[in-house]
Amino acid sequence: MAVTHSCRLCGTSLNRTFVDLGMSPLCESYIAADRADDPETFYPLHVRVCESCLLVQLPAYVAGEDIFSDYAYFSSYSDSWVAHAKRYADDMTARLGLGPHSLVTEVASNDGYLLQHFAAAGVPVLGVEPAANVAQAARAKGIRTEVRFLGPQAGREIAQRYGRADLVVANNVLAHVPDIRGFAAGLRALVAGGGLVTLEFPHLLRLIEGRQYDTIYHEHYSYLSLLTASRVLATAGLTVVDVDELATHGGSLRVHARPAQTAGEPASRVKAVLDAEDRAGLHALGGHEGFATEVLQIKSELLGFLLAAAREGRSVAGYGAPGKGNTLLNHCGIRSDLLPYTVDRSPVKQGKFLPGTRIPVYPPDQLARTRPDYVLVLPWNLRAELTTQLEYVREWGGRLVFPIPGLEIV
Repeated sequence: MAVTHSCRLCGTSLNRTFVDLGMSPLCESYIAADRADDPETFYPLHVRVCESCLLVQLPAYVAGEDIFSDYAYFSSYSDSWVAHAKRYADDMTARLGLGPHSLVTEVASNDGYLLQHFAAAGVPVLGVEPAANVAQAARAKGIRTEVRFLGPQAGREIAQRYGRADLVVANNVLAHVPDIRGFAAGLRALVAGGGLVTLEFPHLLRLIEGRQYDTIYHEHYSYLSLLTASRVLATAGLTVVDVDELATHGGSLRVHARPAQTAGEPASRVKAVLDAEDRAGLHALGGHEGFATEVLQIKSELLGFLLAAAREGRSVAGYGAPGKGNTLLNHCGIRSDLLPYTVDRSPVKQGKFLPGTRIPVYPPDQLARTRPDYVLVLPWNLRAELTTQLEYVREWGGRLVFPIPGLEIV
């Protein structure tokens, strides 16, 4: 029986599958110990591609309010991400000449991981964060924060109250909103006529090349190329003027956009990235085919390794409890018989169980106590940072295992 969904950008019926990962729980819905025997709701992870505008998207099986109003992800627990944010803040402060009379507004500002750097430089800041629990952490750092979901009306009201911003930042949020047209309109309402909007998001081209299917989960409603992101922003009168290719999250884009009236000619890098996407086939339907085969290969490799380790009496533990890890473990059907536990630096996750798999989450010192033969690194995108953090695993001859883009034991 066919189920009909419509494209969130252009309204076309979605009839073409990009990849279908079956059913999975919400990836950030960690289970408290006193609820360990409670049932969970699983939702489809069936990603489509629009045959008209080419936006790769997951239908909004779950409303954003149900995912982000109380959130378990705190950005500041990643040292490399905080360092990335500081580099950006220093660069933009110098490039735009920001100072005491400027305003930087960040949408999905989380716990103040970015705005704290602007504030330390004397630049006025405003965070817009829908999760009240996370916003409280930002306020504790002295970052003024509005608890709002951004849309056209919210954007206008915030701008009226605080003024339009010289710089509007939206990191890893464009993919997280079901109403991307309304979100883009909210960005336009927040930015001054001569201001700049920058957005970071994982690049669909790198997702496909790197077989990064674990970045597909219910809070990621859209999977963006520069082409489709440009089309989204254009609906709100924002024009892409530059783009940076970043290593974060397995390969991301930082898109720079200005109000169309003041945009001017785009930098040459915009054409270069668009040309790379075109060469990879992403400007036509054909380039979106065959990803399911790559996904199956990753599943086969990881399960084969875990089953072989179990047969040989080798112990395996996990490192990290990221949303992407929950997609991977649930899709592969991995439970505590193959992965007895994982560890995470976030106290919010410690003492809980992973959604779906019910694998327990401990503080990181559990690794040194149990000395597993292998440590499966679930946030593989932080490989450089975590390889350094986990150097002590060598002391007992343990080895690190990275599952993406292909199984690697180091």
